Formats: sequence, C-alpha cells, structure tokens
Amino acid sequence: VIAVNGKFPGPTLNVTTNYHVIVNVKNRLDESLLITWYNIMTLPGIEMRRSSWQDGVLGTNCPIPSKWNWTYHFQVKDQIGSYHYVPSTNFQRAAGGFGGFVITNRKVIKLPFDMPDGDMVITIGDWYTRNHSALRASLDNGEELGMPDGVLINGRGPFKYSSVVPDGINHTTLNVDPGKTYRIRVINVGVSTCLNFRIQNHSFLLAEAEGHYTSQQNYSSFDIHVGQSYSFLVTMDQIASSDFYVVASPRFVDQSEWQRFTSIRMNNSASGARPNPQGSFHYGSINITDTYVLRSVPPVMISGTRRASFNGISFANPKITPVRLADRHNVKGAYKLNFPKTPLNEPPRIARSIINETYKAFVEIILQNNDTVVQSFHMDGYSFFVVGMAYRNWTEDSRGSYNRWDAISRSTTQVFPGGWTAILVYLDNVGAWNLRTVNLDRWYLGQETYIRIINPEDHEQKTELPVPDNALFCGVLGHLQ
Repeated sequence: VIAVNGKFPGPTLNVTTNYHVIVNVKNRLDESLLITWYNIMTLPGIEMRRSSWQDGVLGTNCPIPSKWNWTYHFQVKDQIGSYHYVPSTNFQRAAGGFGGFVITNRKVIKLPFDMPDGDMVITIGDWYTRNHSALRASLDNGEELGMPDGVLINGRGPFKYSSVVPDGINHTTLNVDPGKTYRIRVINVGVSTCLNFRIQNHSFLLAEAEGHYTSQQNYSSFDIHVGQSYSFLVTMDQIASSDFYVVASPRFVDQSEWQRFTSIRMNNSASGARPNPQGSFHYGSINITDTYVLRSVPPVMISGTRRASFNGISFANPKITPVRLADRHNVKGAYKLNFPKTPLNEPPRIARSIINETYKAFVEIILQNNDTVVQSFHMDGYSFFVVGMAYRNWTEDSRGSYNRWDAISRSTTQVFPGGWTAILVYLDNVGAWNLRTVNLDRWYLGQETYIRIINPEDHEQKTELPVPDNALFCGVLGHLQ
C-alpha cells in the first residue's frame, strides 16, 4: 500500500473555516506524485479560491518528482464539511495515499444540529490485491480491471463481496457509548464501485454532503458513490449487549438497470461557513449563459490504444505543460480551446482539448452516461447544484423537471448508466479546473477535460493569485526548474 506518515489510510487533516493550510508533501515513492483535495478540492470540494496552482492534477501542476518535496499552501475560504485527499497520478489511488480532510465551523457559526458527542472518519472503498502499477499495466495493455477483490473499511480487509466476515479477520473497532450521538463522516475512496453503507440495528440522520448541510432525513442504509463524502448523525440507541457491524457492500455490480436512488436536498435555512443561510444564493433564477452536454461511452480503441472519452475527446496528459503555467509563459500549442459543447459526430480522437469560459458565467452541464457502469463526476475548484437526474437521453424539455429551489450543492455527483445528471455552476473562481470522472480506470484512460476560466478585466490579478514562488516546471518549461 501507499502510506502517508506511516499510516494507511493517511492521517485526517483537521482545520477550521478560513484557515491557511500548509501541507509539505515528501514524495518517497519511486515515481512522480500529485495530491488533489476532494472537495477537497477538486471539487469534491476544497475549492482553492483564486488558486488553481494548488489543485494537484496534471493540467494545473507539474508532478512532484520521486524523492522531492513540494509544499501546498491554500486557504479553506468560506468552506465547512467533510472532504478527503488522494493521489491524482499514475493510478496510485488504487494503492492508497488517501485520508480524510475535515473543515470545522468557526465558533460564531451555529451548527444546524446539537453538538455531537464524538466525531469520526470512516473510509470505504473497493480494493484490488494487485498493486497500482500492475493495474495500470493491465489498462495500458487494453484489458479490463475485472472484479475487485473485496472492500476495505478504514484500510482493513479486503472483506469479500459475498461472505460473512470470518472470525479472526483484521478489522476496525469503533468505540462508542450507549445513548450518545456521533457524527460519522463516510468517504468512498475506492476505484469504481458504489457502496451501500449501514450500521447494524441503527438508523442514521443525513446531515451534510461535501460541505453543505442537507435537509435532515433518517436512513437505514445509504448509497455512497466513488469520491463522495457524507456526514451522518448516529445515536447509539440499541441495548449494548453485543457489538454492531458497520457494513459497506457493493451496489450496481454487473447491472445496467436503474435501482433506487436517493434525492438529497439542501437545508436552505441552515448557515454554512458564513452567517447567511445556505439558500440565499438563488441559483434557480439565474439565466444560463452556456450549456455543455458531456457524453461518456465505454472505452474504445483510438490509434491502437484503449481509451475513454467525453464527447469523443480522450484527454492526453503525458508530458503536458499545465494550462495556466502555459498561459503565463506564452507557450503555444500546449492545449486547444476547442472542446465540443455536444458529442462529436465523428470518430473519437486523443487531444488536449479544453473548455474556454469567462469569469462569472453561469453554466449548465449535462452528464450523459451512455457507458455501462455507474459514473461519479467531479469538478475541481467548485461546488455545483445537482438539479436533475433521470433515465434515457437528456433533451431541452428535461429542464422542466429541474429542482430550482433546494438542490444540493456539492462537488461530486453520480450519473447512472443509461441516464443523465444535470448540474448548474457559477464560474466565480478563476483558473484552470479539472472536470473528470472519478472512476479511476475511466479517468486514467482519458475521460476528463479542463475548464479554463479567465477574467478579461482583471489587469491587476485580483481575481487570481500569482504563480507560487515554489512552482514546479515541466513539459516545454522544464528548463526553468
């Protein structure tokens, strides 16, 4: 496994809203590395306000070479909630390198629930016993990864898909007291499998999804898709005559049909990171400036290699010069601003094609999943409003079903096979931000792009921070290192 500070999963980072965070990453692997912050930041959220330089993906940062250090420095501006960090390069997430990232409220901002008696992070995810380099080689050879070997909970396992946990298996024990209420933050850090989470003989109250408080509702089980983070409130109200299982089991495995899905709504009256209510931004009344329909399909052969794509474009990362670094140094040909707004009616191709957008645009993105698997979609630097989700292909008439009042704002959303998910996003964060599938095999095979957001009126760099002094250089700018 890939450990962080000798731990697997890595340590949870605990910070408070508006803190400046400094993370010194020492790469002791035998290959290059980047860390991205899920909604930590790539979206899932940590939004890296004004500073895509800290995003930790190949289109915005040069990788940290083996045996090098690099220091991330960012502010968790106006954010609260449950996030996580993961490696973003070389399929390393399949071997670990992940951990929780918790942003707590300032004391002056009241929680929309009573202070819990305890707070804990649980990571869940599918797991392959082959290491990440072997999995990567399989994809490079045009092969499928096949079924995972099981599921991990807090790094222990793998627990098999179809058997009761045998005696003696190494598992995590969470110590709780009868009658007390705990905030449990659950994160799916896996490769590609949706997991159903539940606690034996207990119901739990959904309280938060990736930095936004939800309309509170009790559940006996809950589906958590790859890359998603939730907070639940659990009161230990059962007679403590024995231990209770915590279970994460796969959903949608070898299935193309829809099953039930949960409609999550935002608690508009609760305060978020600021005193004003979360629902004070009336997204449903803003005029849309651009619409993008991003269609994903099963991987196909392109130029002799097996690749995945959005709209017929499979993104090419190797030896790339990061987008905004290329802009600042007037590098020509590092990318093209010609990403198609709708699926191409032509054979797919490999390209560095990205979306060109303007500061403060209000964009509608339709995630059309014509693949055979459940997808998770993530956008770095932002949270977006998940306003619609349905079966079959999206049409303009589908807008009539949108939730324009209390849709949840988050950075990662699921898109079911044979269906679509619609999101609305206000582009108020200048930079170059990654849009991708979180399914690790599809992401590795090219199912991603970037959205380049510039403010043409910002002549004094007030809406985007300058290139950091410790910036790494690569690609055609490697000679500047």
